[in-house]
Amino acid sequence: MTTITSSQPIVLIAGHWLGAWAWDEVLEHLKTDNSRAVAVTLPGLDKDDPERASKTLDDQAAAVLDTLARLGTSEEQPAMIVAHSGANAPVSLVLDRHPELVQQVVWVDSGPVSTGSVFAPDLPEEVDELPLPSLEDLAKQASLEGLSAEVLERFRARAVPEPGPVLRQPVELRNDARRKVRTTLVCCSIPGAQVLELANSGHPMFVEVATLEHLDVIDLPTGHWPMWSRPRDLAKVIQTASSRAD
Repeated sequence: MTTITSSQPIVLIAGHWLGAWAWDEVLEHLKTDNSRAVAVTLPGLDKDDPERASKTLDDQAAAVLDTLARLGTSEEQPAMIVAHSGANAPVSLVLDRHPELVQQVVWVDSGPVSTGSVFAPDLPEEVDELPLPSLEDLAKQASLEGLSAEVLERFRARAVPEPGPVLRQPVELRNDARRKVRTTLVCCSIPGAQVLELANSGHPMFVEVATLEHLDVIDLPTGHWPMWSRPRDLAKVIQTASSRAD
């Protein structure tokens, strides 16, 4: 039995266009609970990296594993990973390659991908990177509920274009042990009951959810970016999940 305490590392990874800064408000609330939480900027999303547009999903997965190593994560002392939105592809690779290092994964308005998944299969090879769309177009893709004009402006100002190779690379998964890792789905823009219904019906976006062996579903109604619209509540969900014993 692995008992999770506040000293367990919690690694937070935001989705497309976002760096570690996206978790600032959540981290403030987690710090009051004495959690060992760190946020990660994935390769390709550091605006100061001159080679960032060439980064791949493999680079991103390797960076997450490097972070786990720096935190002293091991099979005896596994970590929790909190993954939002498009972080699901590199985190799925991490779970596939080293499931023993992850005691639990919390998907924030997200979920595990299945093998062969490609985020943007039709993105032309000559496209090096994909900038954040206009807010009007973004709202057609994901819910902006709960985000103030100030937050949306910060999002626009700080967003970094997503590398083309990350969006075109197929996710190759081979290790069924990834499905044994305890999983919490934090459902924000789509209710949990609907996510489970879609998973059980074989919807390609959610089909992997139906294969998970240890699954908790928590509804946190808001838009697709709860780290900004409900940071305190999201921190409570993360802290509660980290306190569970497996």
